[in-house]
Amino acid sequence: MTAKKSSKPSNVVAQSRKKTRRGSVSGTAVWENVKGIAGAILLFFFIRAFFFEAYRIPSGSMIPSMLIGDWLFVNKLRFGPHVPFTSINLPGYAEPARYDITVFVSPPQHDQPWDLTPTLVKRLVGMPGDTLHMRDAKLFVNGIEQRQGYGATSEVGDPNEVSQLFDWQKDVGVKASRFGPAPAQPTHDNWGPLVVPAGHYFMMGDNRYNSKDSRYWSFVPRENIRGRPLFVYYSWDAESDRPLAFLTAIRWGRLGHWIR
Repeated sequence: MTAKKSSKPSNVVAQSRKKTRRGSVSGTAVWENVKGIAGAILLFFFIRAFFFEAYRIPSGSMIPSMLIGDWLFVNKLRFGPHVPFTSINLPGYAEPARYDITVFVSPPQHDQPWDLTPTLVKRLVGMPGDTLHMRDAKLFVNGIEQRQGYGATSEVGDPNEVSQLFDWQKDVGVKASRFGPAPAQPTHDNWGPLVVPAGHYFMMGDNRYNSKDSRYWSFVPRENIRGRPLFVYYSWDAESDRPLAFLTAIRWGRLGHWIR
């Protein structure tokens, strides 16, 4: 009689092969998920670095154009994106123009060492080569008085404010010009003439008496400019007393508002 062969060894091998296949499939699925997540993260940071970035308005320096609690999308491609962790700026499709609202890295603000070079949003009022001065709260560019326009609704402040942060103007103020000499002591509403250097810009907030701008920390280099705000995608009244104000105090009329 012929002995019956045991099937155990072949069953063990088969089971081992099945387990290997299952483990391989499982490992492949995990790896594909990891690659998908990593790719999505990289795409997000690529778009954020070179195309669009969200920005929150934390102060009232640009009222009424932008309100505290506005969340904006910023077009970084317009003026040329900045390559992260480098000093390289790629070319954009437009150059900054007078009265553009711009997002930029501030020149050093030595009075706030905890945030020396914050990212800010202001309005560009002085182009390279422009001569700017202010007399009795009226802004003049190349001798021409500018429309109050953006600054007309600014809160009333101290026109004779004197700050040591204005002292940088003493070294660059024009001593003799057809607009008269720069005052020995610049004040909030009386300063200049100042000539904007090549490759630099002069920025001011629309809310003139509640804006720390180029009057305080000087000109902004071209390479510091990061983009131009597009529109408000979310806005809520940060000063509201309502519970869960970020949901109950939404400014519905601001959503989709284009920045000009």
